[in-house]
Amino acid sequence: MTGLKADLGLSRGGFTFGVVLSIDPGQTAALLGPNGAGKTTTVETLTGLAGLESGRIELNGRTLDDPNHKVFVPPEQRQIGVVFQDLVLFPHISALDNVAFGLRGRGLDRRVARQRAAEWLDRLGVGSLAGRRPADLSGGEAQRVALARALVIDPDLLLLDEPLSALDASTRVDLRRLLADHLAEFPGPSLVITHDPAEAFLLADVIHVIEDGAITQVGTADDIRLSPGTKYAADLAGLNLFEGSASDGTVMVGSHPLQTADTSADGDVVATIHPRAISVHRSHPEGSPRNTWETTVLRVEHYGDRVRLQLGAPLPLTAEVTPGAVDALRIEEGSVLWVSIKATEIEVQPQ
Repeated sequence: MTGLKADLGLSRGGFTFGVVLSIDPGQTAALLGPNGAGKTTTVETLTGLAGLESGRIELNGRTLDDPNHKVFVPPEQRQIGVVFQDLVLFPHISALDNVAFGLRGRGLDRRVARQRAAEWLDRLGVGSLAGRRPADLSGGEAQRVALARALVIDPDLLLLDEPLSALDASTRVDLRRLLADHLAEFPGPSLVITHDPAEAFLLADVIHVIEDGAITQVGTADDIRLSPGTKYAADLAGLNLFEGSASDGTVMVGSHPLQTADTSADGDVVATIHPRAISVHRSHPEGSPRNTWETTVLRVEHYGDRVRLQLGAPLPLTAEVTPGAVDALRIEEGSVLWVSIKATEIEVQPQ
């Protein structure tokens, strides 16, 4: 397997689209961007729903689209497993037959196709729902059926288009955990299309930031957090995400405790802290903030009317302050400051 190499060129009205993607076998990439950035166009060109005007798509050494050489492989022959944002399950047939549909389209015997479909439904925890139609499934159940349909064909590429956006919070957590497990096991390249930075950071090995029809930055979550390449990436980078273990309102991130207002969380969690929720001081702050410690400023980054501070041990954080605060506190790289965060400003959700 050689993975995905895609150079996608297309124009639509006044929108010029030019995206370059490279994803290795076994690697999960996220395409992260705001609405209108070109995420849907990426899905359409990779799956063959829209043909390229320029560029080339190669998947495991096989050319799928190359307008310069008049090569175009139709969608049903691309061996791409897709979970679309709106699922696109056939409403008039059962969950089992929805999953078996792709195999039947490839000429597999009906009995064998349904047997393999049933195996995948079992693996995804919805085997007992095989006879139900999509209208009789919950959002999470339907999403598992759609994932089974994508995986049952042994795809060369797994493409997940906003896979969690339509789910409620508790269902989203469960399915994200399920997706993470299957993405880790999938031998081919995987691409998660999303506008949610938390989803990208938690599911992907590498993140491609897309803006205005072009890739503006590629890197790990830490790469983007520490060195955002654009204002949009800087907004994403400010989101502090930590994996830890929760008990009785305390989240242990490594050896560092965070006190939270959520006393119900227990076990593995993700803690989220907005950069503007972090206060910095020259001396120990007054009052009774639940989280207070001393740290060192590693980097000072100016973004117009705001300044990003990259803070070091005991917990690496991105804080956001005003230029006036920087002047008043005489903040520079190497400054020793006190951090304070209210317990109510730390959001906790199960992993």
